[in-house]
Amino acid sequence: MNNLKKIFITFLSALILTVANTSSSFAKVEGDTIVLGAAISLTGKYSSNGVHTQNGYNLAVERINSMGGVKVKGKDYKFKIVYYDDESNSGRAAQLAERLIKQDGVQYMLGPYSSGLTKAMAPVTEKYKIPMVEANGASRSLFTKGYKYLFAVLAPANLYLDVAVDLAVEKNGGKPVNIAMAFEQDAFSQDVRLGILDAAKRTKSKIVIDDKLPKELNDMAATLAKVKAVKPDVLVVSGHTKGALTAVKQIAEMKVDVPMLAMTHCDAAKLSKQHGKKAEYALCASQWHKTLSYTDAFFKDGMTYDADFKKAFGYAPPYQAAESSAALLVYKDAFERANDFNTKKVRNALAKTDMQTFYGNIKFAKGGQNVSKPMVLFQVICNSDGSKCENKVVAPTKWASAALVHPTPSWSKR
Repeated sequence: MNNLKKIFITFLSALILTVANTSSSFAKVEGDTIVLGAAISLTGKYSSNGVHTQNGYNLAVERINSMGGVKVKGKDYKFKIVYYDDESNSGRAAQLAERLIKQDGVQYMLGPYSSGLTKAMAPVTEKYKIPMVEANGASRSLFTKGYKYLFAVLAPANLYLDVAVDLAVEKNGGKPVNIAMAFEQDAFSQDVRLGILDAAKRTKSKIVIDDKLPKELNDMAATLAKVKAVKPDVLVVSGHTKGALTAVKQIAEMKVDVPMLAMTHCDAAKLSKQHGKKAEYALCASQWHKTLSYTDAFFKDGMTYDADFKKAFGYAPPYQAAESSAALLVYKDAFERANDFNTKKVRNALAKTDMQTFYGNIKFAKGGQNVSKPMVLFQVICNSDGSKCENKVVAPTKWASAALVHPTPSWSKR
C-alpha cells in the first residue's frame, strides 16, 4: 500500500510539474482577459513622465477593448494591465519585474519610463523569456546586449539628431556640411553624439567642433566663441532641458549666427516662457508630434489622438504618452498574427512586426530597436512679440507640416 502511495505521489508531482512547465510558456489569461504587467514610476523623480506613460497605456487598452479587443483562435479577448510603482528606482524596477513574473504569473510585460529603469528590467524579462514591449527606453546600449525578448517602439537615442544632419545636407544641395556639437557627459547624450558621428560619416560631412558641456549645464560660452569663429553649417546640442535653455540664452546674448541650431529636450512652451522670441527658429528633436500624417484604425491620426487624450486626461499628450499607446497596438497585432498565447510564438511575431500606427511606422531590427520611424524635428515659430510660440514639424520632409525657415535669420535682421 505504501509503495502504491509513493508511486501515486510521484506521478502526481510529475504531472503538476509538467503542467506548470507547460503553462509557463503561455500568457496569463483570465477568462477572456489577457493580463499584461508594468512597473511604472508613479512616485520619485520620474513620476510626471511615469504618469504620462500609464495614461498612454490605459487609453490604448480602453480603445482596443472597446473596438473588439484581441482575436486569438476565433475568440475575442480584452487587455488588462497589472501596475506597480517602481518609485523611479532601478533596483525596485527589477524586483517588481520578478514579482510580476514569478508571483503574479504575468507572461507579457510593458516597459517602464526611462532608459535606466528599462535597463534594470530587461535582464529579468530576458532571463524568464518574457517578451517586453517598451516605449520609453531609448539608450543605444539596450539594443547591443543581444536581448531576444525586448522590443522598443521608439527611435533609439543615437537617431535623435541625425535627422538634423540630413536636413542640413539637404538644404546645402546634397553636399556635405560642417558640424559643431556640444554634449552633456551623460549616457543618453553620448548616444546622441555617436549618432551624429555616424551621420557625418554617412554624409561625408565634417565635425569642426566637438565639445563637452560643463556638468552644471550653465555655460557654453567657450563653445559659442568657437562657433562664431569657425562658422559651421549646423550646431547640435544635447544637454537635456537645462542645456537647451542655456544654449538659447547664450546664443542670443553673444549674438551667435548659425544657419541651423538643433537640440534635444526642448519645446516651444519652455523656450518661449524662458526666452521669448530669442528661442525662435531653434529645431527640437522629438519622438512624435500630433501633426504627423501617420494613421491607424484605432486612433485615426495624431490630431485625433491628441483630442481623445485631452478628453480623457485633461491635458495635451506628450510624446511619452503617444509612444506608450503605440506599444499596446503592437501587442494586439503580434497576438493576432501569432494566433496563440505561447510566449515564444508571440515573441517571434513581435520580431516580424511591420506596421503603421498614429505614432509612426514600427519595424524592429535584430537588436529590438525600431528602425522604421525617424525622429521628428520641429521648429519654434513665434508671434511678433514672442509671447506665444508654436512647434512646427519641418523634418523629415516627407512627414512635415510646415516649411523650414532656413537659414536662421542673423541677429542683425531679427
